[in-house]
Amino acid sequence: MKKVDAAQLTADEWERRWQQHWSKSGKIAYEIHGAGNEWGERDFLMEVRTPEGERERLQRINDEFVNGFKGLYGVGPAVTVFGSARFNEGHRFYDLAIETGRELAKAGFAVLTGGGPGMMEAANRGAKEAGGASLGLNIVLPFEQDPNPYVDKTINFNYFFVRKVCLVKYSCAFICMPGGWGTLDELFEAATLIQCNKIGPFPLILIGKEFWAGIRDFTAHLLKEGAISPEDPGFARITDSPKEAVELVLASLPPELKAQLKPIR
Repeated sequence: MKKVDAAQLTADEWERRWQQHWSKSGKIAYEIHGAGNEWGERDFLMEVRTPEGERERLQRINDEFVNGFKGLYGVGPAVTVFGSARFNEGHRFYDLAIETGRELAKAGFAVLTGGGPGMMEAANRGAKEAGGASLGLNIVLPFEQDPNPYVDKTINFNYFFVRKVCLVKYSCAFICMPGGWGTLDELFEAATLIQCNKIGPFPLILIGKEFWAGIRDFTAHLLKEGAISPEDPGFARITDSPKEAVELVLASLPPELKAQLKPIR
């Protein structure tokens, strides 16, 4: 697909790209009961999943939760670092993520990431090179994603939502490096949990002031339209400093959790 400058992404160009993208979509292999009507159509709204198949799926989901809980038991105070898989070694964002992982490890935190390349690799690398614990919660994708070489331990997941539950359950903060759809998904899920008082106090920190400026603008738009409450803006701290980010996490910890940290001197 032809590249386009952000300034050229007009409503018409957006529509054209949407049409181009979905014209290539194929059929999805859903379970179907009583398939084979006279047209051979596989209309999603007419598809029915079998009870047997759903019970098997629930068992797989349960097994994946158990595997994740076992793998992360005893990990100690940990911080999850999210970020794009696209910014590789040599990119300024990659170096920023290395510094973030290093600062977290020096403070005594285990570093959790999605276990893949790019920013995830960089955060794991910073933690490992500093002598800290470095773990990857890897997602199994149709295109192979191998764990990066800087994780001490890898836990594989098939379900994104199971992986995210584990990342939240075993973290005392989220740090979001620059990223795309996946990072935004994780960022806004954390923001929603904080907004609804499902987790918290729970630091959510975005590193990269210039990159995340659009988040402030979009939040202001949501507030103007009445889609969020006046107290919702400011749900995340935005900074350029990994050291400041870690200091913010440390300041948020209750004394009993801070006592479990083993800083690296």
